[in-house]
Amino acid sequence: MTPGDNGASTPEEDDPFGYLYADGQARGAQPPSGGYGYPNSVSRVRTVGERQYGQQPPPYVPPQGAYGQPNAHYQAPETLPGATPPGSRPPAPRSGPGRRGPNTKGLLIGAIAVVAAVVVGISIAMFNGNSDDKNSDDQAGATPAQSQNADPTPTSSSSSDGTLPKADAADSSVQLAGGAAVSSDVKGAKGAGGRYVAGLNQVGASVTWTVGGIREAGSYRLYVRYSIPGEDANATLTVNGKPNQQPLGMKNFIHSPKGDFEKGWQTTWAPVTLNQGANTLSIACGQGNQCNALIDQFYISK
Repeated sequence: MTPGDNGASTPEEDDPFGYLYADGQARGAQPPSGGYGYPNSVSRVRTVGERQYGQQPPPYVPPQGAYGQPNAHYQAPETLPGATPPGSRPPAPRSGPGRRGPNTKGLLIGAIAVVAAVVVGISIAMFNGNSDDKNSDDQAGATPAQSQNADPTPTSSSSSDGTLPKADAADSSVQLAGGAAVSSDVKGAKGAGGRYVAGLNQVGASVTWTVGGIREAGSYRLYVRYSIPGEDANATLTVNGKPNQQPLGMKNFIHSPKGDFEKGWQTTWAPVTLNQGANTLSIACGQGNQCNALIDQFYISK
């Protein structure tokens, strides 16, 4: 073939796709009868300008089962029983017989118990403190009772006033009268040589001690060591010629057996008010007194 015009040709020979255009269609171009490309591809080819926009797309056809039959086993997840509809949230679990929420009641009871325990502890501490203070006040302000000590040693007491006096009842500085006399038959006396004063068990008998060296007037205690045969005794106490407000009680504090002077040694005391300097203290058996006692020692305490 030589260059040049080979003559007229059919439109389909000029352009196999001429049938897609308007000028090709005007010249009678037709689509090939066998189609192009993959099978059924011709059915999807459209003429230019044929597609219209803005129209609704064809409806969705669900997938088919084998051999073009609908799949009977397929179901959408939201259509199953108990499924959650699209866009909704699963309900929150609630407390019930099968579920237990937070034990707020137990926590509240525990907190109340702790607070109650703290309050009780504080109350007990305050009560004990008040009781101790009260006991201290009672001990400081109570009227001194007779000594229950079985046999305290009559040692001299020292203070800012110096050494307070003491004496044996059988000492020569002590005056005896009314049948009182020195004896040493009963063992256990602490006086020099085991001596003591007996014979006080008759009206008018007395033991008088002149106390010197009191540097300051005031309240003191007169301690007396004595022995009784298991029965209480008492005597009239006179200070500087005046009967003391409280008699000298010689009780059986140690519960010694009756009739046994040797096991009846013990000590008692009575409050006395002394002057500065010398003072006279007298223990006498007066009317109504029970004076069956032995007198061993005297001493003064602040």
